[in-house]
Amino acid sequence: MPINIPDGLPAKKILRQERIFALEEEAATKQQIRPLRVVILNLMPTKIETETQILRLISKSPLQVSCDFMRVSTHESTHVSQDHLVKFYDTFDAFEDKNYDGMIITGAPVEHLDFLEVDYWDELCRIIDWSQEHVLSTMFLCWGAMAGLWHLYGIHKRLLPHKLFGVFPQRLRDEYSFLTNGFDEVHYMPHSRHAAIDAGELRLHPELQVLSEGFESGPAIIATRDFHEVYVTGHFEYGRDTLASEYWRDFKKGMPIRLPENYFPDDNPENQPIFTWRAHANLLYRNWLNWVYQMTPYELEKVPQTIASLKADSDGMVDKFES
Repeated sequence: MPINIPDGLPAKKILRQERIFALEEEAATKQQIRPLRVVILNLMPTKIETETQILRLISKSPLQVSCDFMRVSTHESTHVSQDHLVKFYDTFDAFEDKNYDGMIITGAPVEHLDFLEVDYWDELCRIIDWSQEHVLSTMFLCWGAMAGLWHLYGIHKRLLPHKLFGVFPQRLRDEYSFLTNGFDEVHYMPHSRHAAIDAGELRLHPELQVLSEGFESGPAIIATRDFHEVYVTGHFEYGRDTLASEYWRDFKKGMPIRLPENYFPDDNPENQPIFTWRAHANLLYRNWLNWVYQMTPYELEKVPQTIASLKADSDGMVDKFES
């Protein structure tokens, strides 16, 4: 897709090497269309790697998308240069008066903490509340999904007895959903987390639909019936070697770490992992952007009214579902 990302962003060079078409900003402004506007709240310490992973998936749609990057101001990032943050990221106050077609809130390696112990929790809640009225559809990833479900629905997360680490099969629950249209009955998703959402509490919310789930890994893709919120509990954005890098990082530090499940051929970490989730990851993001494109107004200032209209329709669907 003709993805429009800032000149100089390291991901741009990487994506070009992968033969992914990234528009120059000057060329993008000459196209007689309105690009979808997507803002990415990047909570991961590895900012550049996460930017590249997410932009790689966004780039697989035929739609033009323009991406902005947001960071929290109440937490200091130490794994990326301040120059990179200043050049490519803005804090929430720069976005507060804007509307967006889509938003992505990444995970963060803090799932072992109580939500209230996270130093930027209050700021994150303000951002989520803002997205409810200013973003047509928000996709929450991994810990971001747990945080969104707790803040908006009071659904607790629980610590797991051991890290859920590997690539796990997920069974499709709704083959007719727009988001999972084209999915196989079983798809695979990487997971790397110490916590999980409370599936029992999730079932008490008919406004949330589980689109796919695993026997071991639990609900994988969850969405409101108007797709205003999409929750992905795993890491579809991960590249082939991301779990391997996490494994070797902890192994070399002497930390207790198990081999990621269903990942290395013959469970030998010297073997190259098999990329079993790429097609479905691309399909989910393509379907999501396509839905946003179909539903979003041409004038961004009308996004709040469109959200209200879609919510009213979905509330009617929930009432019908409960009856």
